[in-house]
Amino acid sequence: MDPKLPAWSEHSRFSRRTAIQAGAIGLLNLGMNHVAGLRALGEQAAGGPAATPKAKAVIFIFLSGGLAQHESFDMKPDAPDAIRGEFKPSATRTPGIQICEHLPRLAQRSEMWALVRSLAHGYPDHSAGHMLMLSGRSQLPVGFDGTKPKSGDWPSMAAVAHSVCAARNNLPPAVVLPEILIHREGRVIPGQFAGEMGPHRNPMFVNYSRFNSESYGAWPEYGFSHARGAENPQGFVFQAPNLSLPSGMDARRFNDRLGLLGTIGNQQASLERVAENEAFDRHRQKAISLLADRQTQKAFNVADADPRLLDRYGRNTFGWSLLIARQLVEAGVNMIQVNLGNDETWDTHANAFPILRDFLFPPTDRAVSALLDDLAERGLLDSTLIVMAGEMGRTPKISTLPQFRGKPGRDHWGTQTVFFAGGGVRGGTVIGSTDKIGAYPAANPQKPENMAATIYQALGIPRTLAWHDSSDRPHFVYHGEPISGLTGSGA
Repeated sequence: MDPKLPAWSEHSRFSRRTAIQAGAIGLLNLGMNHVAGLRALGEQAAGGPAATPKAKAVIFIFLSGGLAQHESFDMKPDAPDAIRGEFKPSATRTPGIQICEHLPRLAQRSEMWALVRSLAHGYPDHSAGHMLMLSGRSQLPVGFDGTKPKSGDWPSMAAVAHSVCAARNNLPPAVVLPEILIHREGRVIPGQFAGEMGPHRNPMFVNYSRFNSESYGAWPEYGFSHARGAENPQGFVFQAPNLSLPSGMDARRFNDRLGLLGTIGNQQASLERVAENEAFDRHRQKAISLLADRQTQKAFNVADADPRLLDRYGRNTFGWSLLIARQLVEAGVNMIQVNLGNDETWDTHANAFPILRDFLFPPTDRAVSALLDDLAERGLLDSTLIVMAGEMGRTPKISTLPQFRGKPGRDHWGTQTVFFAGGGVRGGTVIGSTDKIGAYPAANPQKPENMAATIYQALGIPRTLAWHDSSDRPHFVYHGEPISGLTGSGA
């Protein structure tokens, strides 16, 4: 079944087949007519122009489901059996820093990344956690509903970046891929959208494959079922996407004019006629004209990528998605959110150790390491901040669930380790710590607001910047301070 966006969004009026490949319609919703005013407001309040950004782009790798800190970046080898788990810590290239033995490539690159082991929030629930970690807020919005997105939700960081960052090369400022996050029951997970900013400020969503409620992970090499092990969906396809029509557009007019156009190549003439006949602002006209650009098309696709590069990243959804993220950075997109794993893939309640060892860590270790190397080789790592986190961590105590025949795992927990690299990050650094069982921050506690502020600072967003809602009420972008000691400047 194809996912449907929430009722308040006009996305739901269209099937994916009516959308345009490779983000075409998403590009029509840049919303850049608001940016000049927003930046002017920030500059006026700050008493001068915006600060020079430390990075030109951010790649936010989101691990939906919640990565267990004990099995990855905050291992507790001296804890009792019921806490420490089955995996052993392994030395990295940085003396004194150990991570899981099943992340060998990342261990070899520890000089390129840093860990924040003390980020926590008080809502160890999937929907609430998505809301907090995708928006960078520690409290839920008034009227929050975990079963669906609502117009009063906090805006996601991707939506904020999409609204306040200046577009480059006529590309959208923020892109989310390779799919909208959908629960296996078919409901859209809240926290991904623009919320109170209005649906017209949603980031560009790029769906590369159909939603599948049965299988998880890095298809087709590492697809799995939590209960059954190795398993890949039938009819697997990962290709240049069809997008849903952005809200704020006249759905009937676009449907009449664009119909069921299949590829960018046969859409160019129709799109340019739309630009002539409709009163689009100049930014949207530029976006339309760009759709015929071969370089833009290549940035959203891996079909023509060098086979050796595909092998480095991994020929699966994790590898392909991070390769596309690098291509989008190179093309000029400001922020790319990459959802590594559909339907809360990292939710390892049971059968956790074989699932992580055999299906999740291998493609993640390969793809993230390849991304670091690729960015560095192209001279882009210093100007690209990489952040990897989930909506929460996992419980210190290992548990078993009857439906999984006693195969152990961990429940939900609010504390996690967040991975940072590039963008001026001090490699080989660990910030904060947890107690002896990995339950609560013991030193230098951090909140989602601090992570968000670090991302916004990297993008050069002024700390005094505010956006205004339909009632002209100001809403500040920053709600915390950037994480101290993370970057070379000690910001």
